[in-house]
Amino acid sequence: MKAIYSFFILTLLIPIHGLSQSSILIGKVLDEKNQPLPGVNVFIKGSYDGTSTDSEGSFEFETTEKGNQLLVFKMMGFITIEQPVSLTVDRLEIPTLSLKEEYNELNTVTISAGALEASDEKKSVILRPLDIVTTPSAVGDIVGAFQTLPGTSTVGNDGRLFVRGGDASEVGIFIDGLRVGNAYGSTAGNVPTRTRFNPNLFKGTFFSTGGYSAEFGQALSSALALTTKDLAKRNQGDISIMSVGGGYSHTLANEKQSLTVSANLFDLKPYQALIQQNFDWERAPFGRDMEIAAQRKTSQGGLWKILARTESGGMKLWQDQPGQVGRGILMKLNNQYSYIQSNWRKGYENGWSLFGGISFSHNKDRIHLGPVDLNRKNQLIHAKWTAGYDFSDRLSVKNGLEYLRNEYSEALIQEKFERNFSENQAFFFSEWDWYLSRKLVLRAGVRTGYSSLANETWIDPRASLAFKLSENGTLSVAAGRFHQLPEERFRVLNPALENTSSKHLILNYLYQKEGKTFRAEAFHKSYDHLIRFEGSFQNPLNIQNGGEGFARGFDVFFRDRESIKNTDYWITYSFVDSKRSYFQYSNQVQPDFAPKHNLSVVVKHFIVPLKSQLGISWSFNDGLTFTDPNFSGEMNSKTNSFQNLSLSWSYLPRPNLIIHGAITNVTGHSNVFGYQFASTPNSSGTYESVPIGQPAPRFLFLGIFLTLSKDKNANQLNNL
Repeated sequence: MKAIYSFFILTLLIPIHGLSQSSILIGKVLDEKNQPLPGVNVFIKGSYDGTSTDSEGSFEFETTEKGNQLLVFKMMGFITIEQPVSLTVDRLEIPTLSLKEEYNELNTVTISAGALEASDEKKSVILRPLDIVTTPSAVGDIVGAFQTLPGTSTVGNDGRLFVRGGDASEVGIFIDGLRVGNAYGSTAGNVPTRTRFNPNLFKGTFFSTGGYSAEFGQALSSALALTTKDLAKRNQGDISIMSVGGGYSHTLANEKQSLTVSANLFDLKPYQALIQQNFDWERAPFGRDMEIAAQRKTSQGGLWKILARTESGGMKLWQDQPGQVGRGILMKLNNQYSYIQSNWRKGYENGWSLFGGISFSHNKDRIHLGPVDLNRKNQLIHAKWTAGYDFSDRLSVKNGLEYLRNEYSEALIQEKFERNFSENQAFFFSEWDWYLSRKLVLRAGVRTGYSSLANETWIDPRASLAFKLSENGTLSVAAGRFHQLPEERFRVLNPALENTSSKHLILNYLYQKEGKTFRAEAFHKSYDHLIRFEGSFQNPLNIQNGGEGFARGFDVFFRDRESIKNTDYWITYSFVDSKRSYFQYSNQVQPDFAPKHNLSVVVKHFIVPLKSQLGISWSFNDGLTFTDPNFSGEMNSKTNSFQNLSLSWSYLPRPNLIIHGAITNVTGHSNVFGYQFASTPNSSGTYESVPIGQPAPRFLFLGIFLTLSKDKNANQLNNL
């Protein structure tokens, strides 16, 4: 009986004892504006004890945990707080807490002024990497795809990127932040060129039409920054058989490292034997290249990359001369090019991010033009080191040091005459991002530079401000100053030439909703210290920094991937009013590379039953200016409008097999980009001329791309 009595007493005491071991926590949570914050999860870390704040931001819950614990305050969109508490009393009142909003790429405004991104990683995406290789008029060329974007102009006899009234030399091209020397293939006059690098190498592209980051320099108009891919996903071999050549690429990959080796041959001779050409080719363009791309994760979380490319090629072309009979002058070009770079980057948990890299570009052209035998060399070394630090999710800084060494020479072989220069350049930049709120961000930076050849030091301040008008709309403004040393062909004649300079002011509106993008941008750009000379372009005299000018206008871009099933299309219109005094022109004139009106339309539609994508692109501009010596004045004439309708068909009979065909200028529009005039009038007093046209009425491309891999769904587009 005594035992039963003792058990009864013990049973009554257990719950009393348990209650005496628990603690009650109470408190209140506010936001940054000291307003009650409902819905905050409050709990003891590592336990199930907790609750949520009510409409007044208050909480109260009971816990049986004891001793030193962590009390967690957590809510989506806010920075989580873990506060130490000591549970030694029955009732613990927590001092009122304030949660700060968490800023990240998904909930904050992004600066969009002058920025056109092609990336899967950023939310401000204008083009995806896949779009670059499937735009019909681009025929696989990176620059060709960007010529369908706002702010660009198509100059068909050149092929390079022209941005907002600027010359192609005003666009700087970077790979992983490192400058690429001679990024375009060497070519004969009026034969359009292409970028040297395969678009499959890159996972993202940042193309700025102005007002760009202080991290980039030596580009008056634009920066095109290409980011190489990280680790490859799988082992695979890629075979390419094309109407202009072929190649093979092999990739070995595991979780820590990957290596891709590619080799390609191209020769337009068989193609030109079948397709009519406008140009008088003695030897069609030909070439071969080899490329190596390697990536390796380092032991402490960094990533190390190597990219190397070497290529050689050439062409022979008869160039018709105005007022002369016969085939004209034979132009022969042989080119050798090498590029190698290595870079390393790592982000640390304490907020630091480091980057270091170095690149080397070497280009050699051997040019025979009639009696002239010219050897031209250019070498560029670029070393760069950056350090970034996130003070918080609202304030960050990026600082960098750069060194460039440029060596240039040109020699007349028969005359045994050579002229050259070499110089060292040094740069420092610092750029700060400050989120004043989720809707307002300020970016301010400065870039300084020094040139040993020009003995010149300069400072470029730059700033951007973006405000989020609505959930999908952003208004941005950007301004800054930019310097660029003149082209080597002028500096070798006058090493004392100083920087040309430009000031940018950009106002941008961007609307992005799932599947739809609308972008409108107005700009004003001034030029100063442009190159001017006396005489002709072929024989410039008294070269100096005496030119100036401006470019102003606006552009509109609309892309829709949502409204029509399996259809993606974008429309671009750009207006550019540009005038400058430059080269041999004594007055400000509209440059011969800056048409006023530019329009592009690109449509892609996937036909599921046929396993095919049909692409259509149409480009238009209102013509290029030129000087007709038969009339008074400079840039007194203009060519007819440029038009190019291109089609493409991509057929995927199997996941690992792609058959792609494309044809440019389907309508056979006779595009003329200017005229070459005789230096003296004929017997009747007229300066005779020959038109500068396109190499052929059309260009046809057919390619078969086969991927060999254990993963039967792998193909050459998987990594884009």
